[in-house]
Amino acid sequence: MDPDAARGTATTPDRHHSEVVLRVNGKPHTLTVDHRSVLLDVLREELDLTGAKKGCDHGQCGACTVLLNGRRVNSCLLLAISLDGCEITTVEGLAGSGGEELHPLQQAFVDRDAFQCGYCTPGQICSAVGALAEAAAGHPSHVTDPSAPSGQPVPLDPDEIRERLSGNLCRCGAYPHIVEAVGDVIR
Repeated sequence: MDPDAARGTATTPDRHHSEVVLRVNGKPHTLTVDHRSVLLDVLREELDLTGAKKGCDHGQCGACTVLLNGRRVNSCLLLAISLDGCEITTVEGLAGSGGEELHPLQQAFVDRDAFQCGYCTPGQICSAVGALAEAAAGHPSHVTDPSAPSGQPVPLDPDEIRERLSGNLCRCGAYPHIVEAVGDVIR
């Protein structure tokens, strides 16, 4: 057996590998991926984008959160082969000006000290970017007032922010500062 194929890094398509084009952080990448490879592993192992973390590998902790076509997803649950042609944004791609200028949420996390060990921070930030977009588009959450007009932007108070980020766990307990950082960006 080809040693590259055994590692899941074949360079040409075969029965267990296919070519996909992923637009990651605005750049197209043509990759030959093992059909069993999840997006998280491709990002970390093939593209050397190590911001998204492997926490639980079951989609329960949020450490692997990235944006897929602008929507937040758990990259540990998505087969890379199913994402041909998709736009993926990782925490590395949020910064503007070639990485010289932090995204407003990244800066707010720094300003509010909204991290301790930092393991969950990339997933928290990508999730917050997605949550802000969802609220702006009028998508309600479990705590959204049922009398709120449908399809209108949802105002984000601390309860709404906590609910929308509840899929992202922080073992260090930096939640109060995370909520404050997100709140700073929406003011």
